[in-house]
Amino acid sequence: MDRFQAMQVFRRIVELGGFGKAADDLGLPRATVSLLIQQLEGHLGVQLLQRTTRQVRATLDGEAYYQRCGQLLDELDDLETSLSAQRSQPRGTLRVDMPIAFGCTWIVPNLADFYRRYPQLKLDLGFHDRLVHLQREGVDCAIRAGVISDQALVARPIVRLCQVTCASPGYLARSGTPVALEDLAEHRAIGFASGNGRYFPFEFEVAGQVRELQMSSELTVNNADGYVTACEAGFGLIQAPRYHVQRQLAEGRLVEVLSDHPVPSWPISVVYPPHRQLSPRVRVFIDWLIELLHGAADADEALMVRV
Repeated sequence: MDRFQAMQVFRRIVELGGFGKAADDLGLPRATVSLLIQQLEGHLGVQLLQRTTRQVRATLDGEAYYQRCGQLLDELDDLETSLSAQRSQPRGTLRVDMPIAFGCTWIVPNLADFYRRYPQLKLDLGFHDRLVHLQREGVDCAIRAGVISDQALVARPIVRLCQVTCASPGYLARSGTPVALEDLAEHRAIGFASGNGRYFPFEFEVAGQVRELQMSSELTVNNADGYVTACEAGFGLIQAPRYHVQRQLAEGRLVEVLSDHPVPSWPISVVYPPHRQLSPRVRVFIDWLIELLHGAADADEALMVRV
């Protein structure tokens, strides 16, 4: 048994949730994948995976083994990469997750610059408006908005996004334009829910403190683009990063309201598991990301500010 290969196979089965998916991802025959897991379980003397007709899940022993072997594989990969980086540029594949609208607006349009600097790196980008589990889903680092509460991750703040409260002209014509926070009791908001079941209240800065307001709503979405589109369609008020609605504001499809009551800015951070901290691939991506976003903040502080 090739123990190293067996560990790689086991890791991908846990992350992808199936033998067939892992085989396809690694370019191996499915029979080889099954045999390697049988040999690994026989070698360890424990059952690592619980198989049903619908899914494959790690047992308690398997979950513990997954965490340890994942760290070992990452550390070995980083060691090899760091040694090769002394002779050349970082190489290999870097898996990065990010919010959909933010990634499509700020990251993807600037990737040509990243590839010019690091031609031997490949990026595998994931776009989600939910919090992915970095270790379980095989992600090296992620760009996240909001306060980072996961103590198992290293978080590096980069910028803060400026936000606005806005609505469509049609909605304001029907419901009136709020001029004070007390007016919001007569208004509807479009709810925004993360993929992890968290619902976001409206927030305003009042006398140096953040005041949260639970708004009534008849429509809730879990996607940033859907959030803005629903606002344009007249379903209520939203609070969104200014960059995401600046075109609609300029074209008159949305109208900023309550401009005398600022919305707290939204932090953007890059997060990664502690054992990925020294990865040359992660390091160069974070350095590039900071340079990119700090440059954008310097160019237009109405959109974002440095941390």
